[in-house]
Amino acid sequence: MDLQMKVAQAVHVLNHDTQSCNRVAANQWLVQFQQTDAVWEVATSILTSDHLHLQQQTPPPPFVSDLEVEFFAAQILKRKIQSEGHSLQLGVKDALLNALLVAAKRFSSGPPQLLTQICLALAALMLCALEHGKPIEQLFYSLRTLQSQDDGNVAVLEMLTVLPEEVVDTQNTDCRLLSHTPMVLEFLLEQSQKISDGGVQLHERNRKVLRCLLSWVRAGCFSEIPRDSLPTHPLLNFVFNSLQVPSSFDLAIEVLVELASGHEGLPQVLLSRVHFLKEVLLISALSSRDEKVISGLSCLMSEIGQAAPSLIVEASVEGLALADALLSCVAFPSEDWEIADSTLQFWSSLASYILGLDAEGAKNRKHSEDMLFSVFSALLDALLLRAQVDESTFIDESETVDLPDGLAHFRMNLVELLVDICQLLKPTRFVQKLFFGGWASPNVSIPWKEVETKLFALNVVSELILQESQVFDFSVIMQLVTIFSSIPPNKLKGFMCIVYRSLADVVGSYSKWISTFQTIARPLLLFLAAGISEPQSSNSCASALRKFCEDASTVIYEPANLEVLMWIGEALEKRQLPLEDEEEVVSAISMILGSVTNKELKNSLLARLLSSCYEAIGKLVNEGSSDSFRQNPAAYTQILNSAARGLYRMGTVFSHLVMPHPSGPAADDPIFGLLSTFWPMLEKLLRSEHMENSNLSTAACRALSLAIQSSGNWRVFFLFFSHPFVSFMST
Repeated sequence: MDLQMKVAQAVHVLNHDTQSCNRVAANQWLVQFQQTDAVWEVATSILTSDHLHLQQQTPPPPFVSDLEVEFFAAQILKRKIQSEGHSLQLGVKDALLNALLVAAKRFSSGPPQLLTQICLALAALMLCALEHGKPIEQLFYSLRTLQSQDDGNVAVLEMLTVLPEEVVDTQNTDCRLLSHTPMVLEFLLEQSQKISDGGVQLHERNRKVLRCLLSWVRAGCFSEIPRDSLPTHPLLNFVFNSLQVPSSFDLAIEVLVELASGHEGLPQVLLSRVHFLKEVLLISALSSRDEKVISGLSCLMSEIGQAAPSLIVEASVEGLALADALLSCVAFPSEDWEIADSTLQFWSSLASYILGLDAEGAKNRKHSEDMLFSVFSALLDALLLRAQVDESTFIDESETVDLPDGLAHFRMNLVELLVDICQLLKPTRFVQKLFFGGWASPNVSIPWKEVETKLFALNVVSELILQESQVFDFSVIMQLVTIFSSIPPNKLKGFMCIVYRSLADVVGSYSKWISTFQTIARPLLLFLAAGISEPQSSNSCASALRKFCEDASTVIYEPANLEVLMWIGEALEKRQLPLEDEEEVVSAISMILGSVTNKELKNSLLARLLSSCYEAIGKLVNEGSSDSFRQNPAAYTQILNSAARGLYRMGTVFSHLVMPHPSGPAADDPIFGLLSTFWPMLEKLLRSEHMENSNLSTAACRALSLAIQSSGNWRVFFLFFSHPFVSFMST
């Protein structure tokens, strides 16, 4: 059996044999074969000879797939050329070039995957022959012979497409490739002029020309075209005309986006054609709801504007037309948020450009802001509309409903832009657009989707509004707080939990401003207390409670408010919040209790707060042995977790209490009572077998560390509790 037949058989075994050992053996043989010099002759023979040559064996091998063998031959030729092509003699290279050209002509009508592999081998040969003469000119001369038949142009286009791609893939920086740009552009121009809208074959040829052009654009070919000739260049006209061909629209968009982003001077040229993009393509697509076209045009126009924001800021007719077209894309009610999301980088670039104008350009900045004020005002309206939840989320009443991933991603990308818009419109105008009168009236049905989105926006710009000392009518927020406070817990579900969370975020963000209003402290505490018990809003409410207690401590010391805090703290054992949420809640309460001036009251409240902690730890160390607990693993695990949570809460309380006396706590000091209770329990726990549990031991060590820190000095801590264990720890 000759080598060609052995290769065919090995390829078949590798691709189809059911026995893995046979496939491994075939692969090993093929790998070894690729290291031999016989590859050159065998592979070129497979690609250039008639396929019946493989069947001229006795008996003929019915299992052999010509395409598989030919594809493998093209692959190994490419690899062989890449690894050893530089060492080939010129005569061998010429012979190999001719063989590959014959193969390209033979398979110019398909299969396309095989033609691509052959062209990749040709490209690799060209790149390793650059140092010898002018191989690419030779290649073009040879390629011209393929054009004697129409299918030959397909091979030429494929070859010219993969050549610059191969340059990028192999990181070949030889600039001589670009010197052939005029020749390439001339060929592409010839092909584009032959293409009309008739027939599937011509539509497919249109795509091939665009794909080839895209490869050379990425290689920088348009930089070779004089700027003065760009606006009317035939190839640019061809690409724009291809936008009206549905089968080639996506590739035409790719070419134009690449031109806008990578070639100086072209953004202005493309901007001059925005009327065509808007009036001829976009308006029709919006009317027919053709999301493919809208999405493509959105990406293209965003890239044009982003590449040259100064042209938009000049507020020319074309610039305003582009901004208006993109506003239509943002407002388009698609099922997802990708179209609106694709425009955000443009709007952010434009806003940043205006805000970044220096002092010398203040006059120009004022002019730009005035001209584009209505644009950004309309943009805010469109963004608030698109940032709303979809209908399926709105009507979902399940307990686990949350923002769709696409909307969550869109909102995350929207944050910086909303801050920029707030700066451009000024906080006063921005807030006015968020809260207009009437929607919170008891006689009007509340548009909850709109409310939730505006709460999101208000939260995003909170830092800027507070910096500007911008005060808005917080009664609107309190009306919402009142509404939610009147909803029974079993009725709070679905989308309303998301609204609750957004409202809590606003309360937390504006806590510094809210803290000046004493009358709203109790309603807000009750609102946050109820939200903490709900899984979807617990994190936001816990964080808001901590911020509110930090900023409004003076208005919370009233007995009624303290009682709400204690109600929250005493319910923590039953609620089983995530540890980070529980940490926020305990920190908030400890902060307030630590500042209560009445020591007797402080001691009482701290004891109430930690009573559940004492009970959980005491149940573990005082009731029975670990062996008896382990007879019921589930119950034991629950007791361990409760004790660990109790220790975490105790540690957090310690972290917010500081001993006022450097020599040790006085008998009436609150920390005295805590340490007196804490130490005996901790001693028993440290001596028990329960400490084998890593979660429990970590919580115990954390609580001990924070207790020492709150005492001010670890020696004072240990001297205060004279015990043999102290000697052990001191050493």
